[in-house]
Amino acid sequence: MMAARKVKSTLVPALLAILFCGPAAAAEEKKDEEKTAEAGNADDSLQVYESIEVTGRDSDLLEISDSAGEGVTGRADLERRPIQRPGELLETVPGVIITQHSGSGKANQYFLRGFNLDHGTDFRVSVDGIPVNMPTHGHGQGYSDLNFLIPELVDRVRYKKGAYFADEGDFSAAGAANLEYATSLPEGLVQATGGSFGYARLLAADSIEAGGGQLLGAVEGVRNDGPWDRPEDFRKTNGLLRYNRGDMARGFTLTAMSYEGDWRSADQIPRRAVEQGLISRFGSIDPTDRGSSHRYSLVRGAAAGRREVPHAGHGLCARLSPLPLLELHLFSRRSRQRRSVRAG
Repeated sequence: MMAARKVKSTLVPALLAILFCGPAAAAEEKKDEEKTAEAGNADDSLQVYESIEVTGRDSDLLEISDSAGEGVTGRADLERRPIQRPGELLETVPGVIITQHSGSGKANQYFLRGFNLDHGTDFRVSVDGIPVNMPTHGHGQGYSDLNFLIPELVDRVRYKKGAYFADEGDFSAAGAANLEYATSLPEGLVQATGGSFGYARLLAADSIEAGGGQLLGAVEGVRNDGPWDRPEDFRKTNGLLRYNRGDMARGFTLTAMSYEGDWRSADQIPRRAVEQGLISRFGSIDPTDRGSSHRYSLVRGAAAGRREVPHAGHGLCARLSPLPLLELHLFSRRSRQRRSVRAG
């Protein structure tokens, strides 16, 4: 009797274990099989590369730059960045943000390290040594319009952040940047781009050997209506001709640039007008607001090349003679501004 009870007492737990644990064990086994199958499929689709190339910055500035806020953005970095506006090239400078308001033909709004620099008041910008900031400008001291820039031709951006560089002079309280054009292209370039809101862009550029040097030429045309109820009708044309011969010790670079732009400004609108349904948020209050701008420049300097950042106190062996002519016209029935600046 005792033996029978003992058998029953051990048999019942065993049957319960088989009843409840059996399906669970089967489920776990099925999951393991599925994981094994997935791993096998992953191995089949896994791509193995012989080498991975990692590209760093253009120059090693260790023990060369005067401060940690100084640097260089090379062409490889610039080519990877999608550009909507030419001024966005400066966003390769860490801490710089570029925005736009009141029409595509106006200068960008600049921010550095969270500070509003307006249209360039405290950030000095130059292109191949030509100063871009406009002094005594009616729309803002240090007005810096980069619409004349052709992004595909920029070879590198040298920047300095902070009030540590007395040689940069006026407008450099927050920092400075110099954009350098290439002297030649590996091959000719023809681009035609189209998009929404009437956007169209045509670019043609090429370089040839001439007179013992390199001759680079480019033409760009852009038009854009934007999303506004009253089309912006922004149109601009850019031209560049650049000749480089010799080296920095015995050579020269001659660069001629031209820019013309016309647009209709959307301008700021009152929020109450939108809330009352008088206009949409893409509308405008004054349909007469518009603007035009042009810039022409000629500069001669030392021959450009693949230069390293100079050591402190040495500087660049170059003498620049910029001859820019800049004008901005802003029109409306309420006011009209015109500013012309000549520098030489």
